[in-house]
Amino acid sequence: MKILYAASEAVPFCKTGGLADVAGSLPPALAEQGAETAVILPLYRRVREKFADQLTFLCYDYVDLAWRHTYCGLFSMKKDGVIWYFLDNEQYFGRPELYGCADDGERFGFFSRAVVKMLDHLEFWPDVIHCNDWQTALIPIYLKDDGVREDRYRSIRTVLTIHNIEYQGRYDPYCLGDLFGLDRGWVDDGTLLLDGDLNLLKGAILTADAVNAVSPTYAQELKNPYFAHRMEGILTQCGYKLSGVLNGIDMKLYDPAADGRITANYTAEDLSGKAADKTALQNLMGLNEEPNTPIIAMVSRLVSHKGLDLLREVMGDIMELPAQFVVLGSGDAGYEEFFRRTAERYPGRMAVRLGYNEALSMAIYAGADLFLMPSRSEPCGLSQMISMRYGTVPIVRETGGLKDTVQPYEAWRDAGTGFTFANYSSADMLHVIREAVYLYKDYPDAFARLRDRAMAQDFSWNRSAGDYLRIYGAVTGLSWEKSAPEAPAAEAAAPTEEQPVIEVPAEEAVVSAAEPVSETAAKPAAKKAARKTAVKKPAAKKTTTRKTAAKATTKKAAEKAVEKPTEKAAEKPVEKPAEEPVKKTAAKTMAPADTVETTQPVQPKKKGAAKKAAK
Repeated sequence: MKILYAASEAVPFCKTGGLADVAGSLPPALAEQGAETAVILPLYRRVREKFADQLTFLCYDYVDLAWRHTYCGLFSMKKDGVIWYFLDNEQYFGRPELYGCADDGERFGFFSRAVVKMLDHLEFWPDVIHCNDWQTALIPIYLKDDGVREDRYRSIRTVLTIHNIEYQGRYDPYCLGDLFGLDRGWVDDGTLLLDGDLNLLKGAILTADAVNAVSPTYAQELKNPYFAHRMEGILTQCGYKLSGVLNGIDMKLYDPAADGRITANYTAEDLSGKAADKTALQNLMGLNEEPNTPIIAMVSRLVSHKGLDLLREVMGDIMELPAQFVVLGSGDAGYEEFFRRTAERYPGRMAVRLGYNEALSMAIYAGADLFLMPSRSEPCGLSQMISMRYGTVPIVRETGGLKDTVQPYEAWRDAGTGFTFANYSSADMLHVIREAVYLYKDYPDAFARLRDRAMAQDFSWNRSAGDYLRIYGAVTGLSWEKSAPEAPAAEAAAPTEEQPVIEVPAEEAVVSAAEPVSETAAKPAAKKAARKTAVKKPAAKKTTTRKTAAKATTKKAAEKAVEKPTEKAAEKPVEKPAEEPVKKTAAKTMAPADTVETTQPVQPKKKGAAKKAAK
């Protein structure tokens, strides 16, 4: 399966928010699971300045956008098993900032059109283009617009991820032809029109083959007018193709045991380093050095939907607690002034740093005891995952990804991974903050167990990558499977007396007993690749595998479709590839001609009934 991931930012190249973290981490995770993956980004000035010596110029072409006939250069580099493409145009992207320009519509209209135009120059023709937010929302439109004339564009399926519904790409309808080069049909049929405006995100939702939000709860919230920003009707209409896939974090980057950005490293088994990080944070922020006083922290954009109006109502009550308070962030001037003045009233107990500093943020994650996120809405959120990774217990409102990632503390059965409140209420927030502070002060053993459970959570991208691959498989009809190490020659040549036979319902049979399996995989050049079986639909339904004495014809087909499983592979559950990741050679080398796709493993109906077959 060949995936082209289109985004407006990605770490480590350029970042303004959570989209960059997703775009920088998800594609390598997809590649690890066997998909040929490439990412395409604008070549911003900051990317050129920092990575110029690592970029390779491939070619250039001209992109037609309405009446404009504009140069577009194509650069690339390979990193983490992924090809990274960059589209160059100094007029649009040679600026210090990524967003916030008066001509952002034209800039990202050009980017979307250029992605489609430059497909011919990429190393592979994608099966799926994965789009993200309004900046790439015109790609599904342009694919269908071009596809009227060229059938091969129709073969490309599109997936749209909504990271934040607030940002929709809204413009005056006159921009349709003059700015984006589209005819009035896209407005007349309502595809791109909402409340009298062009709405690029609406067009992508309607035309993409699949749509997902960045958490299951957020996907459901988007059907509610309170969260949907006038898009609830569209998302309800498209509910059949809407799903929620929880984001992850880079577990290697955010690892307190090996992170070089913090004062002292530590693990859940040995938290002495966290105590040293707490002391370092208190000294750095000018707080009183009090090892037994909990530090409540916030690392956030200072904007209204982060729940800061709740803090403004009860900040005095919070500071009466035996706790310290740390804030890092920037945003609305009113909130910046509020936090600055409050800190002045509580010297040694509250500290505020306006702006964003990566080193300071990591010092806060490692040194604080509690992490506050009272958001009015939060599509996914990464800070709560990072804080748990570093043993800083979250206090969150139950919305979006916060609800999906933080399990509420329940003292009666000693369970949960953090503190939560459901109502958007300052009184409810204050109640759980008090509960958290006094649990830390009065019941240190219970707090330690809570912290251990938080640190044990798995927020790796392997889970999310598997969910996305299932979405890709559903829209393309293709399947995938991670490749396993090749068996030794002697072992591979050994006779197989008992082969696992896959039992499936008659309407979904993998191969007919009377039909031979395709001989494609038997070609010498593809002997090391996984074998391909014919599947009518993506492996979405459950099947059962067992060893049995089958009829000769069925056994012969099965022997071609699957090899004898090794004992090591048989011990592994079917759906836990993340425990023993194996990189697929074809995904690393990006040689599509040598790649043979295989059938996706499926979940057995009965627990322990299925065994994973090595290729």
